[in-house]
This record gives sequence, structure tokens and C-alpha cells, in this order.
Amino acid sequence: MAPARAAGRAGAAAALALLWLLVCAPGDAGCRLLTVADLFDRVIRHSGRIHSLSTALYAELEKHFPPRDNELGKPVRKCHTSGMLTPNGKEYAQKIPREELTHLILKLLQAWKEPLSHFNQHIEHHQEIPDDSLSKAKQISNMVHELKTGVEKVTEKMRSMGIISNSLNGMTSSEVAGLSISNEANMMSDSDFIHCFRRDSNKVQSYLKILKCRIVPENSC
Repeated sequence: MAPARAAGRAGAAAALALLWLLVCAPGDAGCRLLTVADLFDRVIRHSGRIHSLSTALYAELEKHFPPRDNELGKPVRKCHTSGMLTPNGKEYAQKIPREELTHLILKLLQAWKEPLSHFNQHIEHHQEIPDDSLSKAKQISNMVHELKTGVEKVTEKMRSMGIISNSLNGMTSSEVAGLSISNEANMMSDSDFIHCFRRDSNKVQSYLKILKCRIVPENSC
């Protein structure tokens, strides 16, 4: 990668990270840092928009690529994140330590970054897919990257305030490789792929809401 291009990407990433922490554009009068509650509100809203987009995209793709059925007439769906241990239901998620729940959210987001990028390259060759659907797919991919940056900012804020311990570290290289580069994701039909993503995006939003309620208890949950 050329030095200038690398510097440009690093600058864009730094600007994105800064915007997650401010209630206005950098340099504006009255700019202030967000509280941890404000940060949670931002990432929860962002995750909600991602889930809404994925729901709309799934409905559109299902028209062009119906799910494959098995011998029992039921859709065959094996999501590439199925091997991840994720709590089903609010009651179970509330029992997970804050650090572990935060780590799980980041793992889910990381698990979709590369598959979504490949998915966008793949569907560009389908002439029957409307431009609006292609636009939604690209928007989702970009928004997942933005959301991961936002959750990382929330994590840093919680760590600096002593809300979570410093034991929460980044994912190991084996975790990243095992989740991002997935044969299962590449072998799924287009509608199944988005169905799986929609399922996980709903989990991310739910876990973020649960985490906020545990950390900012004065808000109604």
C-alpha cells in the first residue's frame, strides 16, 4: 500500500473515531464530549438502522433468490456464526459479565466485516438485482464498520471510567481469521446470507441495549 494512501485511510479512521465522541463537528463552537450514556444511545440507534436496512434488503433478495429447502420443506440455513456461543434471550444475556458481553458484540461485528465485503463484490454481477438493493448492501457494509468503531469507543470510555476492567483485550488473530474468512458464508445463497446477518444484527442491538441498562441503570430498561 502506498504511504499516501495508508496515511489517508488512517486519517479517515481517526476522524470517524473522533466523530463518535462528539455531539457536533470538530471545531464547532460548543463542542463537547459525549457521556457514556450518549455513546450507548448512538451505537444503539446505529445498530437499529443497520437491522432495518437488512430487513428491507432480505425482503428484496428473497424475491429474486428464494431460500433453498431441505427434504422436509424447510429452509436450509447454516450461518457462519452459528458456532459462536451467544445467549438466547434477555435473561441469559444479563447474566454474562460486562466484559464478556462487550467482547461478544465486537466478535459478532468483526465476524461480518469481511463476508459483507465479499458479498458486495458478488452481487454486483447479478444484473437482476435492483440498484436500490445494491446500494443497501453497500450501506450495510459501511455501517457495520462504523458501528464497530463506535462500540470500540464505548469500550474505551467504559474502561477509562472503571466500568469494565482492562482484561478486555482485542481479538486474537486466530479469532479474527476463523470468523472473518468463512467457507460457510461464501456458500450461502444471497437471501440466506442476509437472513443470517439480520439475525446477528438483531443480537448486536439487543446486547447493546442490555449492556446500557446494566451500566446506566437510571434509564428505563
